Amino acid sequence: MTHIAASSPHTRRFPLLRALFRQPTAVIPLVFLLLIIVTSLFARQIAPYAPDAFDLPNRLSGPTARHLLGADELGRDMLSRLLYGGTKALVGIVEAVLTAVLIALPVGILAGYVGGAFDRAVSFVTDLVLAIPAIILVLVVLTVFPANLHAAMVALGVLVAPGFARIIRGVTLPLKEADFVSAARVAGVSEGTIMVRHILPGVLRTAIVQASFVAANALLFAVGLGFLGLTATPGEAEWGQIVAAAAQQISTQPWLLVPSGGLIALMALALMLLGNALRDATADVGSGAEVRPVKTGTESARMPREHASESARLPDPAALLSVRNLSVVFESRGQDTLIVDGVSFDVRAGETVGLVGESGAGKSVTALAVLRLLARGGRISGGQVIFDGQELTDLDDRAFAGLRGSALGLISQEPLSSLDPAFTIGSQLGELVQLHDGLRGAKNRERCLELLRQVQMRQPERVLQAYPHELSGGMAQRVAIAMALAGRPRLLIADEPTTALDVTVQKEILSLLRDLQRDTGMAVLIVTHNLGVVADICDRVIVLYAGQVFEDAGVYELFDRPLNPYTLGLLGANPAHAQPGQPLTVIPGRVPPPGSWPAHCRFAARCAFAAPECLAGPVPLLHPVDHHASRCIRIDELFLNPQSSPQFTSTAAGAGQQEAS
Repeated sequence: MTHIAASSPHTRRFPLLRALFRQPTAVIPLVFLLLIIVTSLFARQIAPYAPDAFDLPNRLSGPTARHLLGADELGRDMLSRLLYGGTKALVGIVEAVLTAVLIALPVGILAGYVGGAFDRAVSFVTDLVLAIPAIILVLVVLTVFPANLHAAMVALGVLVAPGFARIIRGVTLPLKEADFVSAARVAGVSEGTIMVRHILPGVLRTAIVQASFVAANALLFAVGLGFLGLTATPGEAEWGQIVAAAAQQISTQPWLLVPSGGLIALMALALMLLGNALRDATADVGSGAEVRPVKTGTESARMPREHASESARLPDPAALLSVRNLSVVFESRGQDTLIVDGVSFDVRAGETVGLVGESGAGKSVTALAVLRLLARGGRISGGQVIFDGQELTDLDDRAFAGLRGSALGLISQEPLSSLDPAFTIGSQLGELVQLHDGLRGAKNRERCLELLRQVQMRQPERVLQAYPHELSGGMAQRVAIAMALAGRPRLLIADEPTTALDVTVQKEILSLLRDLQRDTGMAVLIVTHNLGVVADICDRVIVLYAGQVFEDAGVYELFDRPLNPYTLGLLGANPAHAQPGQPLTVIPGRVPPPGSWPAHCRFAARCAFAAPECLAGPVPLLHPVDHHASRCIRIDELFLNPQSSPQFTSTAAGAGQQEAS
């Protein structure tokens, strides 16, 4: 048996490099650029000849054993001259990129974060600079600093910085509205610290991608200046001059343009490809859970006491999905924060299981961990996820991607956000049908219509031609369900599928899910905070609190005879039970945030029945009756053999909170 261990600090430290090396379009340009850099830096040791060594008998020769890339009009070795000229071009590229980055990053972040007059001033200067051709301003600089490539490249960096800064500003604008930035501001963190510690990391990857394109443009610009003789003397071993000399001999020996022009073109292309690869790599980093199977041993020895007891519960071979001791962490500033802590549950074929709890309980993270769709920084740090007898955490990304959509489907919280506004519903649904069924043309369209009819969509022909913004919330949810069904999944994970819908549409969607389940036999794992949804559609319920399973029971047993104070509190807080003129029953306090979980019962501070023994240590998940589990050490006296029927009230909960504290 294997468990999932956290990746080592070394591998976690370079996620971008790992994502980059997985792309052939990145590895080849990287190797080529490294070859150019190394050979240019060590040209004195590598070049077969001095750059100005004459061999007049072999002038204007093509490739030979004596001159591998030929010789120019004076018999100088082309390979040697290209190697010696590389250093000057590389230095110019570095100067331009560094200048642009050092100006654009702080200016772009300040413009986007501070806004106001500074942002308007930056926009005005940017428009002004972009309106003037860069070559004209560089020529002015070269008039002041004749034949000085360093001054020209620094000037180029200054000229491209405003456009660069505008891109950084655009990335900064949504970041400054993020919840974590607001929290830092409320906590009293200075604005400068927020920009350095919160905004800068968010824009850094965009800056890396943009810098690669600046480098490609800087190369062509430096060669162009040398070609015109503005930054190099005639006959100098400089790439621009080498191209210029080859151009003069194009009618006599056209080969000379091949090694010189070809090298520059390939290097510019390599920089462009590297930029595209960096863009793709940054999109991949953190897009899913990272799993690393290792043998059990020291990990189980370090497992908390309650986890060790719960891990003895073996996966159910009859279950379609069997989750055992699942733990998920999110990394921030080099530290891991536990979000899901040892969660175990089963979903059988054709069964509907609900994950219930307050916001922050870990419901959505648990469901997304099963699909390995965790947000950036999240990864599975322990446990097993077994689907149809197959250990999903052992699969590589390619093998697992084959299960998404076909064996595992997802309905997200926001249906409209899962639809691309630039394409019609028919285009997006047809793409999935082609992927899963290989159908094209009329057969593809017919399958799309079949899926829309399956989700009881009115006027499916019109919907196929509609764009997402033309749909209502209920229609968008039906389309999202149809897209999830395109691959005929055996398990459908629905993450708050009715949250954004009104009551009437909620009822229709739930009825639709029941009908689909009956017709297709698929299992459903539904994430919700609505107990009405649970009562309406679920067969079993998993109640989560602070990353742990607090109760696991059949839906009838849970509503008829809950065995956990937290579940009792959730049922008592149902607004449907409110009496006119009486205050609503609530659970006081809030779910403790990850990283602040107590070592004892995590609900004790809010519990109406907390006792000193609840604070003695971790509370295990117990099984007092068959097929019913609860994380409470007072089950017998409170629920199984009570002196009186337990009632969870706001007043009682407040008293329990004071006792626990």
